[in-house]
Amino acid sequence: MSEARLRVGIIGASGFTGAELLRLVAAHPDLELVVATGDSMAGRRAADLYPSLATAYPDLVYSEFDPGLVDGLDLVVLGLPHEASMQLAPQIVGEVPCVVDLSAAFRLKDAKQYPDFYGFEHSEPELLAEAVFGLPELHRADLVGSRLIATPGCHVTAATLALRPLVAAGLVDADGIIVNNVTGITGAGRNPTETNVFTNIDSNVVPYGLLHHRHTPEMEQEIGAQVTFTPHLVPMSRGILATCYARPAADCSPDRLMGALHEFYGDEPFTSVIDGAPATKSVLGSNAAHVTARLDERTGTVISMCAIDNLTKGASGGALQAANVALGLEETAGLSTIGLAP
Repeated sequence: MSEARLRVGIIGASGFTGAELLRLVAAHPDLELVVATGDSMAGRRAADLYPSLATAYPDLVYSEFDPGLVDGLDLVVLGLPHEASMQLAPQIVGEVPCVVDLSAAFRLKDAKQYPDFYGFEHSEPELLAEAVFGLPELHRADLVGSRLIATPGCHVTAATLALRPLVAAGLVDADGIIVNNVTGITGAGRNPTETNVFTNIDSNVVPYGLLHHRHTPEMEQEIGAQVTFTPHLVPMSRGILATCYARPAADCSPDRLMGALHEFYGDEPFTSVIDGAPATKSVLGSNAAHVTARLDERTGTVISMCAIDNLTKGASGGALQAANVALGLEETAGLSTIGLAP
């Protein structure tokens, strides 16, 4: 344990990603939680809302946000709605060494896409240009010393890890890629809605965001290809499995596909290329990503797959991994590579 631990504040810590961050920070050797706000839960103990946190945080009470709370912090994580993050970030970027945003407010480099996919005009073009996309497997060098990190969407993390090495190597066509994801219900958030009520999710599989899901431009930005994206809610709490289909290039082969994945991820601490089929339970509760690829020579189709935990590698764990890089800490600190199985 470091003698002087870095001071952390989580703004919007009462949602699922906030609870996951609290879990991860508690196990981090170099971080100390100082602030945990949750305006809708202000005055309530975290352990009452999430009993799993009772041992690590027996006395933690959510507070209302006040700008003065960030004074003296080394790391601030924003777990707020998109527009709220966009409005708050200018007040604190530069006031603390590193701000990590879990929303989509600073993910898209093309500000013109925000009205179409998110329903608002982007008012902070300078910060948008400065923000670093928080996927270390692609942007590790840019993350070092970054003041503002845009955490990727969970679906985007899975699809990008499955496809980017193959697109970059020229092994698949960059047009007409199909991304078919299944996701756990925690991706819909903690507040009860028609989407996540038990009677609508139990024994049910539901596609959503048809033809215009807001993660589509983010995927295309990071994968470097045109995609048709369809996510499906399935009756599990957490996890994402991305199954992606692409047309192979003329010189594509099974060995070249797997070779490209091994070359791209050979030194990565969390992304593993596996021979079998990825499974969500294999990565449950961990920051690991399991990827593989196949060539169906009969139909002329490349199938590339990735399994992650949507709350860990797909959100809070990925955010912490990127923050570790930005702050000069051990990249793996506080993060597990082992899923909770059985």
